[in-house]
Amino acid sequence: MAFFRKLVHVAYEFIESFVISASFFVVIYLFLMQPHQVKGSSMFPTFKDKEYLLTDKITYKRRLPVYGDVIVFKAPMNESFDFIKRVIAIPGQTVSVKGGRVYVDGKMLPEDYLPKEYTTSPGQFLLEGESYTVQDGEVMAFGDNRDHSSDSRDWGPVPNKNIVGRVFFRYFPINTMGVVKNTVTGVETSSENPD
Repeated sequence: MAFFRKLVHVAYEFIESFVISASFFVVIYLFLMQPHQVKGSSMFPTFKDKEYLLTDKITYKRRLPVYGDVIVFKAPMNESFDFIKRVIAIPGQTVSVKGGRVYVDGKMLPEDYLPKEYTTSPGQFLLEGESYTVQDGEVMAFGDNRDHSSDSRDWGPVPNKNIVGRVFFRYFPINTMGVVKNTVTGVETSSENPD
């Protein structure tokens, strides 16, 4: 009988620990961060196919996306899938593609995060030489691998409500593990309030 009581006690402690751990994981997953796997080459060479990233889900509750942020959002054609792209333009800015380059507010965008040989082609939404002014509550987001990316050039702006969060950490493969910074601003996060 004592053995049976001890067995029940051990089983109870195991279940209790499991429930607490599972609850902790669910809270983190729903409100703080979420893992994502890179699928495809649209962000190459910044991110490669099958790499694993963590997405921060709280930064955009404190501030709006800024140029250079890498975001995860619901795919426009099928919201059961997530896309990973880079913010190129924010509300109030006018973006265009001309001669293989991106222009924001009439000035060529200095995209130091791209290899020098990369050029940017127009798309079905953002035609060559035409411009689009980003509205409140949305951003324009392009993949880094411009020749192999379906992005805002083809289907238009990303609504803020579709953004899952900001990519902030790469955890697999191990040799590439580390914090993902906004290479334009050099910051990992910001607590600034949008004004």
